[in-house]
Amino acid sequence: MTAFAIDPDVLKDTISLALGDKVKRITVALGEVTLVVKAADYLAAMQLLRDAPGCKFEQLIDICGLDYSAYRDTDWDGLRYCAVSHLLSVSLNQRVRVKAFCEDDDFPVLPSVMHLWNSANWFEREAFDLYGIVFEGHEDLRRILTDYGFIGHPFRKDFPLSGHVEMRYDEELKRVVYQPVSIEPREVTPRVIREENYGGGLH
Repeated sequence: MTAFAIDPDVLKDTISLALGDKVKRITVALGEVTLVVKAADYLAAMQLLRDAPGCKFEQLIDICGLDYSAYRDTDWDGLRYCAVSHLLSVSLNQRVRVKAFCEDDDFPVLPSVMHLWNSANWFEREAFDLYGIVFEGHEDLRRILTDYGFIGHPFRKDFPLSGHVEMRYDEELKRVVYQPVSIEPREVTPRVIREENYGGGLH
């Protein structure tokens, strides 16, 4: 961290003051401020982070989705889907990470921040495509990375590694066709082979 950067503890206090009861949790770790807000407060909190005098986060650097269903190989007892935004204030030389958990695991929804930052357009489309998070109010919410007709959301932890369908070129039809996956799932177990005198060991 450079000498002229805002002290993260000071930034934490500034954000807490600006957002008030919209802050569900705020922490400082490794010199970075992470803020958690409820889905219902997400849009209002993001607007305050952009406009409040001590915040002035003019740039949205990234939005990505998270699936906590198997967090750290343990059962996760909280909400499953989360959108994480990274904001930058060029004028005040400070950054913040904002996390908002979707209230419904079966149909994850958050309000779009596209009208606050233009860069949210593709980031929200990516989170929608890969995790199935719907951003309400987005002007053009459609897939951005997967193919036309793709089934499911490939970054969800319950999505099969082989996918659901495969494609191939059909010589008779003279076009690409989709069909069920022909790959059989298998367990990959490391094998240890010990040969006699392996490595030139002593007899």
